[in-house]
Amino acid sequence: MYTIRPATLADADCIVKIAHQTWWPTYREILSAEQITYMLNAIYLSDKIAVQIEDGSQQYLILEDDGVPVAFAAYSPREDDAEVYKLHKLYCHPQTQGKGCGKLLFNAVVDAVKKAGKSKLDLNVNRDNKAKSFYEKMGFNVIYDEDIAIGPYWMNDHVMRKEL
Repeated sequence: MYTIRPATLADADCIVKIAHQTWWPTYREILSAEQITYMLNAIYLSDKIAVQIEDGSQQYLILEDDGVPVAFAAYSPREDDAEVYKLHKLYCHPQTQGKGCGKLLFNAVVDAVKKAGKSKLDLNVNRDNKAKSFYEKMGFNVIYDEDIAIGPYWMNDHVMRKEL
């Protein structure tokens, strides 16, 4: 049985673990091994995740399958426009993909954004990521493209928006 709960500081390590288990199969066909390693080491450090949870700069949700964390999402108001929320992360362990975990987490984020009184949710997705079709099924549309430098690498993303 799936349950969703807010992440605590104690979840930082499991978030990192799920990210590492998910990023390789998700990105190995569209990013180099060096870039994946760099990005994981830049974004998914337990200390960094713990700070985001503690200071609230990103709200994390954990999806558990019979008490075992198998997926997570992170969201917050956009820094440049607090009227719009941004889904920063949504990753499901590869063994759970296709079982509805992503949709459950996504709906929990949408509920939280609506509860905050906001009606727009944005996200970035790599232009070659197969997850784009999932987001389109969830009602997102591409509103523009952007290229973001992360260290020596570039993320070539679609920015997508859903009106809630």
